[in-house]
Amino acid sequence: MPNIKSAIKRVKITKAKTLKNSMRKSALRTSIRKAKEAIASNDASKEEALKNAIKLIDKAAAKNVLHKNTAARKKSKLMKALNAANK
Repeated sequence: MPNIKSAIKRVKITKAKTLKNSMRKSALRTSIRKAKEAIASNDASKEEALKNAIKLIDKAAAKNVLHKNTAARKKSKLMKALNAANK
């Protein structure tokens, strides 16, 4: 545990940011899973689920939770699955 006041503050800030990032990651994973399930089951709300997942992916990339190329890859993969399901 740090003794210096600024270092103590950094530890607190890091804990708070880690918690927020893990919450964002969890919500992102859930959203992606729901979109994949909706696409696989040919659900009527698959476009809505996909739209929500893409929105969360973009937010995560903007907040540096995901790398921008990872975000692009995930979005591309979801869109590819949707297009394959629509054929």
